[in-house]
This record gives sequence, structure tokens and C-alpha cells, in this order.
Amino acid sequence: MPLRGIGENERSRRESWTVPQTIRQTIASTRESWARSKTLEIPARVAARPAEAGKTRVAFLVYRGNPQCGGQGVYTRHLTRELVRLGHSVEVFSGPPWPVLDEGVGFTPVPGLDLYRDPDPFRWPSPREFHSLADLGEFLIMLSGGFGEPWAFARRVRALLGPRRGDFDIIHDNQCLGTGVYSLHRRGWPLLETLHHPITVDRAIALDHATSWAQRYSTRRWYGFLRMQVRVVRRLGAVVTVSHNSKADIHAQMGVPLERLTVVPVGVDHEVFKPYPDVAKRPGRLMVTTSSDVPMKGLVPLLEALAKLRTERDIDLVVIGRPKPEGRVARSIERLGLGDIVTTVSGVSDEDLARLYGEAQVAIVPSLYEGFSLPAIEAMSCAVPVVATTGGALPEVVGTGGEAGLLVEPNDPDALVAAIRTLLDDAPLRARLGAAGRERVMRRFTWEVTARGSAACYDAVLHGTALPESVDFT
Repeated sequence: MPLRGIGENERSRRESWTVPQTIRQTIASTRESWARSKTLEIPARVAARPAEAGKTRVAFLVYRGNPQCGGQGVYTRHLTRELVRLGHSVEVFSGPPWPVLDEGVGFTPVPGLDLYRDPDPFRWPSPREFHSLADLGEFLIMLSGGFGEPWAFARRVRALLGPRRGDFDIIHDNQCLGTGVYSLHRRGWPLLETLHHPITVDRAIALDHATSWAQRYSTRRWYGFLRMQVRVVRRLGAVVTVSHNSKADIHAQMGVPLERLTVVPVGVDHEVFKPYPDVAKRPGRLMVTTSSDVPMKGLVPLLEALAKLRTERDIDLVVIGRPKPEGRVARSIERLGLGDIVTTVSGVSDEDLARLYGEAQVAIVPSLYEGFSLPAIEAMSCAVPVVATTGGALPEVVGTGGEAGLLVEPNDPDALVAAIRTLLDDAPLRARLGAAGRERVMRRFTWEVTARGSAACYDAVLHGTALPESVDFT
């Protein structure tokens, strides 16, 4: 079942708080939530495989680690697996929803309130669920309209790591940027920070799409955690990000000096995301993958393009994700009369996802902004040609010269129509771009590349030297 990332939580907050409930309904749903909490079990700790001689012992932090939460969970799973293959020892410290990890990777659960879980997001926990000031603070922040999960996770993990300084060489923090993590750094823990892209962009796009003063106020309140993250990241000496565009934006919008930043791209599991000989293309099949139903992902402009294309040809669209019932995407599908040609799919395995890519003639990344784009390299790895926007880092990923796909301006349905039409009408072009995409992934965007780049950053931090040069995507 798909789970929520930051943007998805923010959208759900706006919609769930506008649905009126009677006192009786509120009491009933709260009781159901309390009963559900009693049935949930905290997973057991798993010991990490010891490091080989000369390798690094890593405490890897992620405040919500499940891959279906979004890119942070995918990054956690695959990077830690490859680091272990290289001989490093990695123990993941994660809050719920719990991560999916591979053999050899250690795991320590960091229990929390999980206030945004399905099927009862923005819930009221029972009194017996509160065990610390972090729990109380996170709940109070939620009541005030904010997102307190990064702050609370950092406090919890600080307590867990405090007595274990001798077990690790370095902390690798996956975009929590909480004051509790920074306090460990001040106590002498070496720290490498991964910042996938500045969440200031998410906030700006959400504010641009707000339709009332109340929405603008609540959006600013929700993204209040950014003040903490900006304060923390400006004080860190080593920050790795995933694209040159993100590096420039982090420098410009969050004030991190360029000499403290380097670029190591994320990867794709090329042994799973590949062409499958037994999978046949479906004429007119388009595919888009999105982790959340928010304006930044650009699904509404794509649906408007789809409505125009269907007047001239037989097409259908597979959406990997789960649009919110009565949300922006669901309303657009109904408004445009696309219910018969749009299929949503969620909760599939990586191999099933790769096979769905294999059925598509064109994969589309319509985002207004991306700090990288896992869906783009997944499609490319499957040798599927891509139509992507020029939002954020997408030209770096697909190739500024259109090596693996066609690029269009963001939020432009007509441009999407033209690019999709071009690919659907030109089989040789599709084949050439698909093959080029697969080759581009194999040279630049594997998880082994990510792991080796991360390990080079560990060495720089531990030896007090400059961060390695940013990986060149060209």
C-alpha cells in the first residue's frame, strides 16, 4: 500500500481537515485508531554485518524509511545494500513506516507516533502511546498545523546513538536535518548529510497553487520545519546532493557554501529495471509514476494533454500511484472524461513495475520540478523513451541534448501533446531513444556508482579533506 511523503502529507492535511465530522464520528474513529495501535508491533533490531578491514561503520538515519513513502526510502534500501557489498558496515535507524532492507544491512527501529499512517492520518494517539517529550512535541506541532516528524525523529535517534559512539565511524543522515542530529555532530560525531533537493521548492510551488489566504497560511505553517532544516544545514561541513541543479538551488535557497556541497547521483537497480523479452508493447500505452498527488508532480497538465490526444488516436495511461479520492487528480480525470483510459496501479513489486514500463511505448515525467527523478531513470533503464519537462534536474538526467527522451517546458499541456505525438508516430525514434536511455543508465546511474561516491565522501569527512569533485553527468 502506498504511503505518504512530505508533500502527500501536506495535501492530505488540507483535505482531511476540511471534511466535517460529528462528535460521534470523531470519537468512533479515534477509538478505532487506538485499537489499531495496540495491534502494531515494533520490528526487532537486526545486527549489521561487520565491516571489512579498512572499511567504514555507518549509522544511516532516515525518519521514514519505507520505499513507498517516496525516493528517500528507495535511496535508503539500495544505497545501504551496495555499501555492504563494498565491505562497509551499515546500520539503518528508521522511524515508521519501516524500511525494506537487504541481507547484511543492520536495522534499529526508532519508534514514534506515526501520526500520518494509513488509514487514519492526522490521528489522536491514545495517552499510553506517549513515552517522551519528543512524542508530546510532535503531537502538539501537528495540532498547530505543522510537520514535526523530522524534529521528533532527531531527538529520538539522539537518545539511541548517544551511548553507541564506539560502534560507528560516521553518521549518514538522509535529509532529516533535525536539531537532535546536529547535536550529535557537535558532540564529535562525523556527519555526512544527504539533501536530495531543497524543500523550499516544494513550499514555493504549493504556495503558488494555493487558492485562498487560508490555504497559504496553512501551507506556510506546515512547512515550518524548514526553518530548522535551513539552520542545521548551514552549519554542516559536508552535504551530498543528487544533481547539479539541486546543488545550485541548495546554495541559492538555503545558503550552503558551494565548497561544502558535492554531487553523487542516485541509481536504479538495472538488474530488475530492464527490458523483459516476454513483455510486449501495447500500442498507445503511456505511463507515469508519481509518489504523491501534489501540484509539483504535474499530473493535471498531463491529463489535459491526454484529453487532447485521445481525440486523434487510441491511447491509455497507467498511473503508478494512488491519487486521493476527490483530490485534484481524481477531479481532473472526471472533469476531462478520462476515466475509461486512465488506470491507477499501486503496491506493485519492482519487477512488476519494470514489466509495466516494458508495456509502455512512452514514459512521461511531467513534474514542475525534480531534484533528480527515479521514475525517469527507471524508464530509461527499461529502454523506454521518455518525455520529460525541463523542471529542475530533469535535463541532467535525461540528457540536455535529448539523448534519452524529449524535453518540454513544465506546465504546458500543448508541449506534452506534441512530444508524445512525435514519439508515438516514430517507432525508429522510440527505439533509438530507448536504447540510449539504457546505455546512459548503465554508465552513470547505478547504485554501485552511488555507493562508491558516498564512500568517497565518508573518507573525506573522516580524514578532514575536501569533498570529492561532483560527479559529471555529461
